[in-house]
Amino acid sequence: MMSDEKSPPLRRAVVLLSGGLDSATTLYYAREKGYGCFCLIFDYSQRHKKEIDCAKTIAKKAGCVFQIIKISLPWKGSSLLDRKIPVSGLNVQGSGRIPSTYVPARNIIFLSFALSYAEAIG
Repeated sequence: MMSDEKSPPLRRAVVLLSGGLDSATTLYYAREKGYGCFCLIFDYSQRHKKEIDCAKTIAKKAGCVFQIIKISLPWKGSSLLDRKIPVSGLNVQGSGRIPSTYVPARNIIFLSFALSYAEAIG
């Protein structure tokens, strides 16, 4: 864990940090608004571990506390979790088909962890 050297702000925010542009922007926006940020990074055995490395780097550069949460999503059916399933190169938007990278309820699972963590840290 990394921590900010300054006194923590009174307002706190839990940021789900994926390593991508959207979550990095959210982190810096919250910090700009005066929030002390606590970053959660999920390792769910996804195909691209680089996401975790990028998220750690972003959290460290921002001087934020971060926690890597290792979770098991034992069901298969997503190319993010099962290397036997090819990543679909097709644009499925508007086709009525679900992308091969879809992980059922992944974001709800992440949000449940974030809520629990937020309650635990106050």
